[in-house]
Amino acid sequence: MNGRSAGVVCVALFAGGFAAAACSSDEGSSSEQLGATAQAVVVRPELYIPKPNHGAIEQIADLHAAGQAEDAALIRTMIETPQATWFTLGTPKTVRQDVHRVMARAQNQGTPVLVAYNIPYRDCAQFSAGGATTPEEYLAWIDGFAAGIGDREAIVILEPDGLGIIPWYDPFESRDDDWADNPNYEWCQPADADVATVASERFAMLNYAVDKLKENAGTKVYLDGTHSNWLGAGDAADRLLKAGVLRADGFFLNVSNYEGQERLEKYGTWISKCIWFADPDSGSWGGGHAEMCASQHYPATADDFSTWVLADEWYASNVENQSWVPYPGDEGLKPFVIDTSRNGQGAWAADPADPDDQEWCNPPDRGLGLRPTLDTGVPLVDAYLWVKIPGESDGECNRWEPWGSPDPVRDMMDPAAGEWFPEMALELVHNATPAL
Repeated sequence: MNGRSAGVVCVALFAGGFAAAACSSDEGSSSEQLGATAQAVVVRPELYIPKPNHGAIEQIADLHAAGQAEDAALIRTMIETPQATWFTLGTPKTVRQDVHRVMARAQNQGTPVLVAYNIPYRDCAQFSAGGATTPEEYLAWIDGFAAGIGDREAIVILEPDGLGIIPWYDPFESRDDDWADNPNYEWCQPADADVATVASERFAMLNYAVDKLKENAGTKVYLDGTHSNWLGAGDAADRLLKAGVLRADGFFLNVSNYEGQERLEKYGTWISKCIWFADPDSGSWGGGHAEMCASQHYPATADDFSTWVLADEWYASNVENQSWVPYPGDEGLKPFVIDTSRNGQGAWAADPADPDDQEWCNPPDRGLGLRPTLDTGVPLVDAYLWVKIPGESDGECNRWEPWGSPDPVRDMMDPAAGEWFPEMALELVHNATPAL
């Protein structure tokens, strides 16, 4: 021996998205020994990296042509980070083919994140309007989507905004108190919808989608939990229960939004606890009454994060320490995933005197957030994902100015939803937290 401890030498070889480690004992160093003992171990990437938006490739070329090599490298790093693939239209046959094509590309390249975004009255005629025209059309589309996955592993983000924006929804309708006496419809009220059935159809479609997708054990399905500046935790939990979250793998937060990480993780934890608390089969004294759950809106004050401890205290005393049945702990609660694609700087501080600033629509000076991973280190958080494609526009934001007006915050016409937005892409990479 030469004074060094015998160990293992591994040489990592990278090709075609795979890492192959050639390893051997360092006791002896001849090429014959290395060749005799080395083994190539294929390390499968954690999450799949889809083909980038063509606009990103054009921007990289433009930046190089302008001598801005550092910016070009940052954009390339961004698009070479795992992110989702969105499916927003098509027939049952074409969506099956499209999903199958992505699944085939993703084989041995990491788990793909697939977004199903085609429910009737999608986005309620806002910037991402569209979707199937009838429940029957949607169910057939989901059948095709599920068939495209087959028996392979996938993560499905099921209908962003699907529970946050429900047409003709009355959140008090099922309650047995004075709030239920009169309709309290939310803002999404499409004139061509059947007021009596459209909300219940939304829940029925999502329940069907959960069950259909979960026929494959390798598919993880997450439902819409909105985000920490939207629904209260109890309202979100109630909608999730109605949509079949108990049979899904969990719920997602912050898709296409910018809320800060600490707020989202606290909010998601409250929803998880409220789902258990309000589940009629849990044995909790709150079964069937998600409206009793504390949230960022009460007893806390949503805009004052220092008050959120009041909701923490409510969950500690009324859920974790309640005496009716044992609290199951984190292992018995529904987990969640968080879209961290653009929340590195948190939410944009729009003008508080102007509630119509559309703070969710292409806000300036935002940054990339935590990198996608399935190993978050947070018990209830299954994954940090880049669901919204960073660099793609939220829509032609006009801050409620006349339709077709420029975005007054940016003093320009923003690209249509889903189109590449070079100015915003640069903001995201320059303000990334952690830095690229």
